[in-house]
Amino acid sequence: MSEDERWLAAAASLAARARPCSQPNPAVGAIIVSEGRVIGRGWTQAGGRPHAEAVALDAAGAQAKGATLYVTLEPCAHHSERGPSCAALIANSDLARVVIGCGDPDPRTAGKGLTLIGTAGIVVELVPSGESEASLSGYLTQRRLGRPEVTLKLAMSLDGCIALASGESQWITGAAARAHGHAMRAKADAILVGGGTLRADEPRLDVRLPGLEDRSPKRWVLTHGLAPEGWQGLASPEMVSEMAEVQYLLVEGGAGAAASFLKAGLVDRLLVYRAPILIGGGLPCIGEIGLGSLGEAHGQWHMTDRRQLGSDTLEVYEHKPCSPE
Repeated sequence: MSEDERWLAAAASLAARARPCSQPNPAVGAIIVSEGRVIGRGWTQAGGRPHAEAVALDAAGAQAKGATLYVTLEPCAHHSERGPSCAALIANSDLARVVIGCGDPDPRTAGKGLTLIGTAGIVVELVPSGESEASLSGYLTQRRLGRPEVTLKLAMSLDGCIALASGESQWITGAAARAHGHAMRAKADAILVGGGTLRADEPRLDVRLPGLEDRSPKRWVLTHGLAPEGWQGLASPEMVSEMAEVQYLLVEGGAGAAASFLKAGLVDRLLVYRAPILIGGGLPCIGEIGLGSLGEAHGQWHMTDRRQLGSDTLEVYEHKPCSPE
């Protein structure tokens, strides 16, 4: 990994602090470096302003002269009523160089941010960074596909059950896995369950971690009728495109909702929490998803993380297209 890539990865780790509070803006991280020393850093603030670059420049002050700015996303080029564009701020700074980890697909900025900075005589480089893209995955999915990034959470027994045949499901996983699940909720803009789960369990879907209680995501339900008070309704998974300001959607169940999203090809990531128990004859974690043959099931997912959470195991899978034979 080059020095530029290392600093971009560091900026991406800062960006995580902005999620999901930066909504409706993307969670961006920025670091200003001079002679190998960090002199300013920032991330998108709550409500989307100020932007990461503005925070970092303000922190660096006069020390920014001749320094390098590392930023995960191309600085915005459009002026708004909330302030000047970041590209304009940078163009008027004394920075010597700007390194960007990911271009912005927003047509108001795409390429224009780099041009504006370069025209000011500042060296500007786009250095594609996997960490930068990963930190912006929800924003990029919304811009490129017109929908949120969808993460499906599954908490199951070793034999793939989410409850006893009677419906009893509390608790399959242990305290550590449940705490991790709450941390994932805190990173989501919205959380969704199926109508059956809402009626049967009346889930709170809030964040119950000390200091993060105010990060509870907006609650959605997959239903053909009216959503209850405090909830928003979605008639079908295909309507996720109507969740205009949602970048990160967490789907928590039940089996019908999970199957609906998988069948529609709308799941980008799986969080699979496995408890070391066997239920036998219980309720399956996923309903029928429309496979015509076993071959269709292969090659669609690859594991990106695996860790132990107490006695339970978490496996994270990312979706990928089936490889041709």
